Amino acid sequence: MKDNLNHVSTADANPIYRIGIDVGGTNTDAALLDSDLRCVHKVKVHTTADVNEGIVEAVRRLLQESGVNGADIRYAMLGTTHCTNAIVERKHLGRVGLIRIGAPATTAVPPLAGWDESLRAAVGPHSYIASGGYEYDGRKIANLDEEQIVELCRGMSGEVDTVAVCGVFAPVNREQEKRVGDIVREVLGSDMPVTFSSEIGSIGLLERENASVLNAALLQVIAGVVRGFEEALNGFGINAQLYICQNDGTLMKSEYALRYPILTIACGPTNSIRGAAHLSGLSDALVVDIGGTTTDIGVLVQGFPRQSSAAVDIGGIRTNFRMPDILSIGLGGGTIVRLDDEGGVTVGPDSVGYELTTRARIFGGDILTTTDVAVKLGRAAWPGTNADAVDEAVCRKVDAVMQQSLEDAIDRMKTSADPVDVILVGGGSLLVPDMLAGASRIIRPDNYDAANAIGAALGEVSGESERIYSLDDWSYDDVIRDAKQSAMNEAAAAGANPGTVQIVSVEDIPIAYLPGNALLVKVKAAGKL
Repeated sequence: MKDNLNHVSTADANPIYRIGIDVGGTNTDAALLDSDLRCVHKVKVHTTADVNEGIVEAVRRLLQESGVNGADIRYAMLGTTHCTNAIVERKHLGRVGLIRIGAPATTAVPPLAGWDESLRAAVGPHSYIASGGYEYDGRKIANLDEEQIVELCRGMSGEVDTVAVCGVFAPVNREQEKRVGDIVREVLGSDMPVTFSSEIGSIGLLERENASVLNAALLQVIAGVVRGFEEALNGFGINAQLYICQNDGTLMKSEYALRYPILTIACGPTNSIRGAAHLSGLSDALVVDIGGTTTDIGVLVQGFPRQSSAAVDIGGIRTNFRMPDILSIGLGGGTIVRLDDEGGVTVGPDSVGYELTTRARIFGGDILTTTDVAVKLGRAAWPGTNADAVDEAVCRKVDAVMQQSLEDAIDRMKTSADPVDVILVGGGSLLVPDMLAGASRIIRPDNYDAANAIGAALGEVSGESERIYSLDDWSYDDVIRDAKQSAMNEAAAAGANPGTVQIVSVEDIPIAYLPGNALLVKVKAAGKL
């Protein structure tokens, strides 16, 4: 399939469509976009225990209600919580053999330090430290002991499903990691999956090691996701190029996702942020995505989600691979409201979720929810509901608490005291009034309730480079040129059309605590399918 199919004119060819699907905790959203990236149709179905069933139902309804021929759908994009759920629930994870290349320099802290017993048990006991590693500028700390690597691999034979390799300062020099990978496949078989830490995380050893092990453990999970997605589409006669959403707001080919499943973690909020940018036409703003259970707040910078600069915990494990800077609070359309004996109100953080239409008071239930409040105050019209079941004075109290909570969260995400544009998306955004303190404008774009699925379908593919360079050996211009080229190569490998790849951001930081003229350079590039 040619990458430029989405640019073919509909005047001399069949219409070309793309599907975006975003699986959330409460709902699975799907959107159908045409070749001009206009939303043709959208659906929302409840997320099922087996999420593939919800995906199948969403695709079925999308085709049935839109009348579009499945054969005209050329691209299909999926944003999924499968990998996040697998880590949090400690289920379906593969057995991982870990080889850290770092003796004698790194033996003080053992592999998987800080992991709880349930997660250690899930990935297995095969974690080792072998001799080797590099300094920050690529000079060897110690030689690689290849006989030791062979013995470690023999000890793992039949005991592991995949292997993770993590070397000291491997993002600077990958040679030892690659050699260990060759030995692993020589001993354990050429089809043994190997995760290299230099392709996953940034400089810090322990966090990068953790991210690499989690990535390796998720390989079986993402393989099931891709297989299930393919089967769901094939069942409707859709023969499309598959893409999986990354957590930086861009896409990767399904083949790339099979190698780097950890990059799908937290892709849901970033899909909403990218969708908000597309629907509103803004490239710099605050995005407030209100679903059934939570509100996720992120920041648009040049059309992409702002990335977190801090190490992040995934399922209680500290990692340092890229993650979006997202603030989540327990406020959604199904959030439960409680009243105390003194007349005070408490909002959330728990929610009735997909049971809203049976348990909320306006639907005849016995639980006061934030949607009851929005309908009573006239912010939402819902046919067949009974707003008289809710007391207006109580609703105004609840509304004040909700508004204060949102304003506080917005202030926490701003980088200055100046008011900012706020884009509201998600089905629960009907909770928000037309003005909030700290917001210069409140923007509710068309199709705001499907921003996540639309964001999933938009179709830019990215690549990143993060490396420490020694300016004793390189000129500054050569450093930046090399880093840009690395990022562009990564974008092309992930599925971008090389001719459309552009540099999105460049950041260089002098490293004062390392000897010599050390410079950390981070570059992001993105291009079209």
